[in-house]
Amino acid sequence: MKLLLSWLLVSAVLSAAHPILVHGHRGARAVRPENTIPAFEYAISIGVDVLELDLSVTKDDVLVVSHDPVLNPAICSGPDSKPHPIRSLTLKELRRWDCGAKKNPDFPKQQPVPGTPIPTFDEVLALAPLGTFDFNVETKISPDRPGLAPIPERFVELVLAAIRKHHLEPRVILQSFDFRTLHAMKQLAPEIRLSALDANGQGDFVTVANKAGAGIISPRYPLVKPDKVAAAHEAGIQVIPWTANTPKDWDRLIEARVDAIITDDPVALIEHLKSRGLR
Repeated sequence: MKLLLSWLLVSAVLSAAHPILVHGHRGARAVRPENTIPAFEYAISIGVDVLELDLSVTKDDVLVVSHDPVLNPAICSGPDSKPHPIRSLTLKELRRWDCGAKKNPDFPKQQPVPGTPIPTFDEVLALAPLGTFDFNVETKISPDRPGLAPIPERFVELVLAAIRKHHLEPRVILQSFDFRTLHAMKQLAPEIRLSALDANGQGDFVTVANKAGAGIISPRYPLVKPDKVAAAHEAGIQVIPWTANTPKDWDRLIEARVDAIITDDPVALIEHLKSRGLR
């Protein structure tokens, strides 16, 4: 009984001093088709703090929500099976693909939603009145594959125009592995929060964030260590790891004192945080 009371006290102290936010990765791809309106609506309904999503750009310069810059036949079906880059298609052409009918085999709980197109960024931002959640938006761009995206400055101009259309500047984080887009956004709109994505541990968290000009470092979750998080916090930098999906990994990140966790299964993470008195 004494151990239980001690644990509850520690959990209460942690919760009061350091709440951990939940980012629904690609909406909630553990249970709904990724990066779709049904996934985002589900994530909103269960109380996520942030919708995490990815942006590509069509041939006619429309921002659309897709992790893959080339249509992925594993999750999308259309008039043919060719590997079409999104950048080579107009929005009208892209709408011929259904990205909700196929169940992702990596997520046994996922429920298909047939007839679901890739949404535009504008359509996703239009969900903002449904709650007070934020948007964590990744630019899918790489200097190694220039044909799959507009130049960084143009990409960011499109993103910023959409954000300003919906008056969502305080509710958006721009994240990227390609720091050129982060630097471009900082020049155009320094009020937009920036997050440096890191897959391979290119340096300590502070160094990577500073290189990107970002106030947030978003590392792949195995890279997170308590001392690295503490150093980032000391420098005023938030730590938001991706993409952790098990209680064991969530507990390790909680003990490391991260600021938020990006997960494919936000409802399970929310319940886990509640069980520990952290929500």
